[in-house]
Amino acid sequence: MLSDIEISRQSPRLSIHALAERLAIPQHQLSPHGHYKGKLSLALLKAQPKKAGKLVLVSAITPTPLGEGKTVTTLGLSMGLNHIGQPSIATIRQPSLGPVFGVKGGAAGGGHAQVVPMEEMNLHLTGDFHALTAAHNLAAAALDARLFQEQKLGDEFTARTGLQRLEIDPANILWPRTLDMNDRALRHLTIGQGGPADGIERSDRFVITAASELMAILALASDLKDLRQRIGRIQLARDIHGKPITAEQLEVAGAMTVLLKDALQPTLMQTTEQTPVLVHAGPFANIAHGNSSVIADRIALGLTDYVVTEAGFGSDMGLEKFFNIKSRQSGITPACVVLVATVRGLKANSGLLDIRPGQPLPASLQGEDLPTLKQGCANLAWHIRNARRYGVSVVVAINRFPTDSEAELALLAHEAQQAGACGAAISNAFTQGGAGASELARAVVAACEQPSKVKLLYPDEMSLDAKLATLVECGYGGRGVQLSDRARQQLAQLSAEGWDHLPICVAKTPLSISHDPALKGVPTDFEVPIDEVKLCAGAGFVYALAGPIMTMPGLGSLPAYRHIDIDEDGEIVGLS
Repeated sequence: MLSDIEISRQSPRLSIHALAERLAIPQHQLSPHGHYKGKLSLALLKAQPKKAGKLVLVSAITPTPLGEGKTVTTLGLSMGLNHIGQPSIATIRQPSLGPVFGVKGGAAGGGHAQVVPMEEMNLHLTGDFHALTAAHNLAAAALDARLFQEQKLGDEFTARTGLQRLEIDPANILWPRTLDMNDRALRHLTIGQGGPADGIERSDRFVITAASELMAILALASDLKDLRQRIGRIQLARDIHGKPITAEQLEVAGAMTVLLKDALQPTLMQTTEQTPVLVHAGPFANIAHGNSSVIADRIALGLTDYVVTEAGFGSDMGLEKFFNIKSRQSGITPACVVLVATVRGLKANSGLLDIRPGQPLPASLQGEDLPTLKQGCANLAWHIRNARRYGVSVVVAINRFPTDSEAELALLAHEAQQAGACGAAISNAFTQGGAGASELARAVVAACEQPSKVKLLYPDEMSLDAKLATLVECGYGGRGVQLSDRARQQLAQLSAEGWDHLPICVAKTPLSISHDPALKGVPTDFEVPIDEVKLCAGAGFVYALAGPIMTMPGLGSLPAYRHIDIDEDGEIVGLS
């Protein structure tokens, strides 16, 4: 089989104008960026919807290092729906350069179910990540400049500038700097070391751009006005009296919004079969809410019958956050959930195999092993029950691999339906494109016809402490929360400041339903330790850290960039 990049280059494509015309998008509401991608005007949000589209939310079992093919399934399902005559658009997040050059590689899908051109999808696209990085770092620079000027001028500051002193506490600055690259050396650093003219010396840190609160805001904003208001609410620091200092108070919120004006517009692209795709925002689901943007979903729902969108990691991560954060804020609800499962992924979730990076895969993953698969199906059953608790029907997409036996595929389908899925279908989208996902598409259409009534895990009026306990006990199946003294104090302060109405966004490992990546399958009787709690006032959630979550990844010993190059004709090689 050809490589992903070879398939991408050989796939027939529509020009971006022809693709927009197929969706009845007026030319003046499309800003082309080259031949095959373009920005869509936010005026499409105000247009009378041509369709009353149904949203399909794609999630998965607990992820494994083997890869389950969730993006392949998301794109393949959208292509499969078009293949059976059901107009569909996919909405997905933009790849971060960190994973592209690190371990994961690109995030354009793969095989015959990918976004094309895949090089442009994975590298820069229309510059949204760069704009967001600039806007984020503008706030950081403005904050340090204000701190420097106030300390330099002292009591004369107000007389010279006409501004009231913010009295920033240099030991209580909340806003880090950001970079869209894996660089562990930037997790902790000291700035302002040059001397009196080089700023105030203090500790600082970087987060990867996808972990910025600004990225979460971009994905949750409903329009330009909402974006501006959310940015104004960002808490950048606290003053010497412990009171918050916002981007609005620093008078930087307007300039930050200006930098994000174009980034707020989704990018229109297409798959290998010319199925339209809206690519927008890129928040990580183990840190933020991990879903495509509200704006992309709304535009797509007004243009077609079915919109297929992807939530990050397993159903305990991106799916939970879709409902309790994104749906709560936007009102967008799915007509059904698709859970992606693989035979080898469920074997890995059995807890019976020793899978280590750089080591040969266990024989069980290379041939038929029904007992190990049966054990691993407990993880699938948990995710089916978890998705159903939100009041929607569930279809299991069995992403087929060449090593799967017919007996294993039959067992997986049986276990899925026994656990409460309304359907289970094999997907061969990777090798066959839309035709290979037609069975899955029919199952999804049938599931979308079933009645649904979305239920969230907790109401707005519940306290932050109770929301956190409910999320752990109902959302993960744990028996409670262990709060550090710092987290307990932070929760009390947030409650006293009136933030109890916000939802909880737990940052935890994606490799287990619990907080501990070593606990495979369906762990029980565990307590989730919460080390720290932070307010994301602009994004509109409270961020709780369950253990050591890295917001700035590092590069491994064998990073993906080693294989990426360019040939004498200017063609990129080694990107996957």
